[in-house]
Amino acid sequence: MSLIERLALRVALYGRFSTDKQKETSITDQMSVCERFAQGLPASEVILRCSDEGISGSTRVESRNGGRKLMADAMADRFDVLIVEALDRLSRDQVEQETIIRRLEYRGIRVIGVADGYDSTSSSRKVQRAVRGLVNELYIDDLRCKTIRGQTGQVERGFVAGGKSYGYDIVRSERGSDYQVNNDEAATVRFVFEKFAAGWSTLQICDDLNRRGIRSPRGGTWMRSALYGSPNKGSGMLNNSSYIGVYIWNRSQWLKDPDSGKRVREDRPEHEWKTEHRPHYRIVSDELWHAVRARMGADRLNSGTKGRSAPPRTLFAGVLRCAHCGGALTAINPRYYGCVTRKERGRHACEGVSVFREQTDERLLGVLRDELCSDATQADIDAAVRRYFGNDDTDRDAARLAKAKVDALTKEMDNLTQTIAELGMSPMLVQRFKHTEAERQALEQMLSNRKIGSDQYAEVAQRVRRRTADLKELLAGSTGEARQIIATLFGPITVEKRDEAYYASFDDVSERLITTTLGNVSTKMVAGVGFEPTTFGL
Repeated sequence: MSLIERLALRVALYGRFSTDKQKETSITDQMSVCERFAQGLPASEVILRCSDEGISGSTRVESRNGGRKLMADAMADRFDVLIVEALDRLSRDQVEQETIIRRLEYRGIRVIGVADGYDSTSSSRKVQRAVRGLVNELYIDDLRCKTIRGQTGQVERGFVAGGKSYGYDIVRSERGSDYQVNNDEAATVRFVFEKFAAGWSTLQICDDLNRRGIRSPRGGTWMRSALYGSPNKGSGMLNNSSYIGVYIWNRSQWLKDPDSGKRVREDRPEHEWKTEHRPHYRIVSDELWHAVRARMGADRLNSGTKGRSAPPRTLFAGVLRCAHCGGALTAINPRYYGCVTRKERGRHACEGVSVFREQTDERLLGVLRDELCSDATQADIDAAVRRYFGNDDTDRDAARLAKAKVDALTKEMDNLTQTIAELGMSPMLVQRFKHTEAERQALEQMLSNRKIGSDQYAEVAQRVRRRTADLKELLAGSTGEARQIIATLFGPITVEKRDEAYYASFDDVSERLITTTLGNVSTKMVAGVGFEPTTFGL
């Protein structure tokens, strides 16, 4: 649809504020500035308003709720003009800013920055973007340095930099913030240290805390990682040196992965740490602290995880879901999938379920194998292979036409040869002969390639069927990729126990409700288009 047919330019507005001394009214102010500018555009109508509150400009646009909606509408051609207060509202990352604006302008969207005077219709737009992008990115770097400098100064003056740690309250004054021991939480901290030093496992401790209804630092149930954490990184309750009056700051920093856009925690070298002795923070004794350290062991103390996490080794871990809590089922040991909530938080957090890994994989892959080996699916696969090798009905018709064309070109070359013999050589006849010969050779090469593909078709089709039948070994070759495919095909798979047997429920790709037992009962398929899985008794 042309602009004349739409009668009015479709205008989108975008606003964002971060957390550096800004507030919610900033969005209103930004939108007002953009609205007034839009009113000055001839024949325009504001049809979209997107915003993000409390989001840093270094966060990727498509990782923000408002930014994601904005870009989705842009890709769907739902607006013609984007107005922002300034380009730094879109992004303070120079590379991403350039990428985003190029994507918008490529789709014919005009981008306007009211305060900084940017207009994508200007001949100097690239220079403006480069300068603004550099300034915006340097602002982030400068802000980061000033923030660290300010936090370092607060620590040196006896205050805290950062958030609340369990066991303390934050006491704020005009000069800064400091910790004050919270007696109720401190009693829980001492309980955890005492029980761990006495030989309790972190699971036993979490289970007891959850049984007594004691809330975790985040207000939910306790889990093992919150207690043990990483001794090397100083994370986790049992590694928090503040409990013996030693406050350590600046042990790590957050960096943005340029590929994923996600923030990644990186350890700082020890000489950059800031260590302060503050006796009024003490909650546990030195003896109890060292008893916990001794039980953890020197090998564990230096065993902080480094680098990327190990690749997944199971096909259905994380895809399976516990019917009781909705949490993921993971490989809790070499033989079983089990509820991660039960494993990490104890039976008082979730009753949990567990199923044999090998049997579960085989039964669920059997459902997928049956679907893939069905007549309808195999027909689709055969059609795809035929299209690839040019062996379907459409390509066969094209081949017949190509053969007829080769015959016609051959006859034309014979006629040209006879004409040259009778009338003699001429540039026009020679050029015509060469052109006809080249066209015939191209068609013959195409037909030759198609014959090779036709000969290979039967072999490839049989190979596809064999690989489908051997699905488990095929998927095991790349577990991470296979798990993504499985999750897409099955969707959430809920596991529950009934009548001493385990069942997995999910909707298959054919819109049938399939219920597969994972215990000793045979597979059962129930037709139920339009019904919820919970409608059927298992």
